[in-house]
Amino acid sequence: MMHNNKLGLPEKINYCKRCVISNQRPITSIETKHRSNSKKETTRFTDGICDACRWTDIKNKEIDWKKREQELTDLCNKHRRSDGGYDVIVPFSGGKDSRFVAHYLKHKHNMNVLTVTWKPHIYTDIGLFNLFQAIESGFDNVLISPNGSLQKKLAREAFLNLGHPFQPFIFGQRVVGPKAAIESGAKLVFYGENVAEYGNRIEDNYSPQMKPELFTSFDFLNNNDKLDEYFIGGVSISDLIKKYDLKLSDFKPYNSPTLDEINSRSIEVHYMSYYKHWVPQENYYYAVENTGFKPNPVRRDGSYGKYAGIDDMMEDLHYYMQVIKFGMGRCTWDAAQEIRTNKITRDEGVALVNKFDQEYPKTYLKEILEYLDLNEDEFWDTINSHRSTHLWKKNIDGDYKLIKPVS
Repeated sequence: MMHNNKLGLPEKINYCKRCVISNQRPITSIETKHRSNSKKETTRFTDGICDACRWTDIKNKEIDWKKREQELTDLCNKHRRSDGGYDVIVPFSGGKDSRFVAHYLKHKHNMNVLTVTWKPHIYTDIGLFNLFQAIESGFDNVLISPNGSLQKKLAREAFLNLGHPFQPFIFGQRVVGPKAAIESGAKLVFYGENVAEYGNRIEDNYSPQMKPELFTSFDFLNNNDKLDEYFIGGVSISDLIKKYDLKLSDFKPYNSPTLDEINSRSIEVHYMSYYKHWVPQENYYYAVENTGFKPNPVRRDGSYGKYAGIDDMMEDLHYYMQVIKFGMGRCTWDAAQEIRTNKITRDEGVALVNKFDQEYPKTYLKEILEYLDLNEDEFWDTINSHRSTHLWKKNIDGDYKLIKPVS
């Protein structure tokens, strides 16, 4: 049975005049507060233009990037150590963006870089190749591999309850950098881009640092009397412990540092997109030329691209669920940013989105079903339960159609 706009999205669907995203696009939230009935804030439109396109105008015309580069130089000088320790932590998938960040800091700013990787749900062959090839090309790396049995259970809960199977990975991705800084003594962490580049609040782009609540709001180990208040996959940790006969210690990899731990050590978590004019395609060219990065041999399901989001089989389902819940999937994200960077026209983007965006994750469907411990009927019943009636209409033949596709 379909839920009627349980995420609180705008009932009237509008598309950006310049790119292909709509006003249904959610902005980043604190995952620990994510429940099945959570209402989503969405991207802002001004005179029919989304914040991401407005930000593109600002960064093309108003930002002094030479000044920002000098700010980066000063920041690196501040944090460069003389004791042989690591100067900076770079959360690292081995993909184009994290390779660019790590290589740029190491070779352009002479920083001693430690890359840290939170293991994907299900590595693709190309993802695993690129990670190990990156290490061979000259990066120190720590791979954090959470308990695989627990990670599967959490992904299954997140898919069933939230339509968000990627959520456990996001927990790890957010905390892995700051935790590595605490353990190594480094004071600086560098992530790639602020998601405000793509449609979060435009004013967020003016801060070089990640909001601390994104990586310090899940400290349940120091609050084990409040386990009913910490949720993964829409289920409290106390209920997960009971349901699966687990121990609190099983969840340790997901525990975040505290704000006091971050502040007392003077750790700073920065975005490279504040300092460098962020163009994903240029990062790809940089990564290929300087680090030997390899794209996927064929396009990924749901889009035309071969070089973004290629590490994890579950990423295909993650983007497909965004189509289901918000009417926008992998092809929308790819086409929107390529329109903004003048790689394709809006008309080309519209055609690509209408051709590929609703493509289900067929290439890795067998592996995804096995990982989530679901049969195909259960899989599709779950998917359809997350459709909203203001986005989707069920035809007499049982197929679903978007009520208002991009045009």
